[in-house]
Amino acid sequence: MIWIGELIYFKIFADESSSGKPSKTSTIYGVAGTIRLLAGTYVLVITSRKEVGSFLGFPVYRVESMKFLACNEALRFSNSQEKRDEAYFMSLLKTVEATPGLYYSYETDITVNLQRRCKLMEAWTSKPLWKQADPRFVWNNHLLEELIEYKLDRFIIPLLQGNILKLLLYHAFEPICVCVACSCLSFQVTQLKLKSSPATFTLLSRSLRSFKYGVTGTRMWRRGANLEGDTANFIETEQLLELEGFRCSSLQIRGSIPLLWEQIVDLSYKPQLRIIQHEQTVDFYLNAAEIIIIITIIISENSAKALAFLHFQLLLQPQVVERHFNDLYQRYGETIAVDLTDKHGDEGQLSAAYAEEMQKLPNVRYVSFDFHHVCGSSNFANLQVLYDKISEEFEKQGYFLIDKDGKILEEQRGIIRSNCIDCLDRTNVTQSYLAQKTLDIQLQRLGVFTSNEYISMFPEDYVKFRTLWAEQGDEISLEYAGTHALKGDLVRYTWDLKSMVYKESVCISLLPFVNAFFDVSQDALDLVSGRYTVSKSNPSPFQLNSFESFSYLPVASALLIGGLTLTTFSLQQAARNAQHYVSSVVWAGVTAGAMALVKANGRQFCSRPRLCRLL
Repeated sequence: MIWIGELIYFKIFADESSSGKPSKTSTIYGVAGTIRLLAGTYVLVITSRKEVGSFLGFPVYRVESMKFLACNEALRFSNSQEKRDEAYFMSLLKTVEATPGLYYSYETDITVNLQRRCKLMEAWTSKPLWKQADPRFVWNNHLLEELIEYKLDRFIIPLLQGNILKLLLYHAFEPICVCVACSCLSFQVTQLKLKSSPATFTLLSRSLRSFKYGVTGTRMWRRGANLEGDTANFIETEQLLELEGFRCSSLQIRGSIPLLWEQIVDLSYKPQLRIIQHEQTVDFYLNAAEIIIIITIIISENSAKALAFLHFQLLLQPQVVERHFNDLYQRYGETIAVDLTDKHGDEGQLSAAYAEEMQKLPNVRYVSFDFHHVCGSSNFANLQVLYDKISEEFEKQGYFLIDKDGKILEEQRGIIRSNCIDCLDRTNVTQSYLAQKTLDIQLQRLGVFTSNEYISMFPEDYVKFRTLWAEQGDEISLEYAGTHALKGDLVRYTWDLKSMVYKESVCISLLPFVNAFFDVSQDALDLVSGRYTVSKSNPSPFQLNSFESFSYLPVASALLIGGLTLTTFSLQQAARNAQHYVSSVVWAGVTAGAMALVKANGRQFCSRPRLCRLL
């Protein structure tokens, strides 16, 4: 039984003894939503939290642990196939329970950036939190639908996936302690020496994780854009500076290259990139209203008019790239698209296709910058070359600034959109560099720095600034790829090359292995985001994907290992008897053939999403 108490306090009674008293009582800090599986409804509750700081004066919490609780016991009436399916769904819910980087606040919405919220009417803040929230960035948007239907506004908690990192800069003649709230579950304390007043620096990243508003998923399984122009790994990062009543906000965004492309996991170290019908990236998708219009026209026996309407609609459907940047313009203003990909190999072909499409957009500036060629593995100071290309427009875009009375002094009039292939490591480094430039401009504008002073001239502060950006990169990388950011240590400390090389080697070694054989997070995301709906009328996910990679993998592995063993043994015997050379050649041929067969069908031997197709 579940009793709902005041505000966010819940009592959960696992069972009752003969005396009628509960045998187990737990404290629940919020309800994150519900989901219906074959056996009934499960409610997702927050069982542990940690206060990590505040957003515009309101406490913000990070979810430490969650749990799905069954609301009924209908599984005993299910058949064997349904029980098998339910067990798989429950394993996915276990993955969801371990989702990293979920944040929330009981008192304010954290999904909307400062500039937008300052322009909203006062009546907006009187609405329930879920109505205030930007649905693009509400991680549990689908899970909240049933709670919204029953008008349980009081208990609905929108969760933001991303990270919130905070740095308190105390500028004084005497050193004062500084508290840094990071996503590594701890507070760090240090001392800073500057020359003015206390300042608070906050870094907040909002990941688009709602299936209705974007491409939800993990690295390899969700690349590029969908037909609506929404991209994978789309993240809005807001850098906030609060000083003597003034509040500054600057935004940057990242997202996968907005083309139809894929990079499906196989047994190779670096799977091949493939552009899907690049020359025909027109969206031929018709929405429900348009389909109804066409059917109505056909029913009225006016087929010529129906064909004319259909042709008209197809011509008006914007290209994927155009649709993507039209949406960005509506939300953020003029956009500078910074492409950090390599200009050779598979990346080069994808980059060339992207550049070709961007030439058709007169209102968007496209800047190609081969990060690896210019900066190598550690020469990040060479990003000045990129900054010199865009500095004039970048500074014109500006930032948002309000005074202590809430009066708007400056507005951000555009956005920088950065991307590499994964929108992780190269993008993290580039965004932190541009954020540093913005911070210098803001501190000079507020009188903390003179025109000849920069944050890099204050080593302790500079390290803290870089650390926050590195922590952000790690958190985003964990959410999308499953490992820490590869270049995080060089963002933290420019001199820690050995640490970076070691960490990058470990991550690079683990990532293909994890993606190929142990990644079920895509199915988990498809389930909780609503992209896949559980229903007894739907075919079993095991029927949707009849090829079981793990049932074939042991056979292939046994053939390879057996073939190598017999080849080695026969070669050893051949030293004593020349006749064994023939058997050695035969077994070597069998082994080579098995290896070629496995490699040619590499995708089939890898774990892949069961619930939804890739596009």
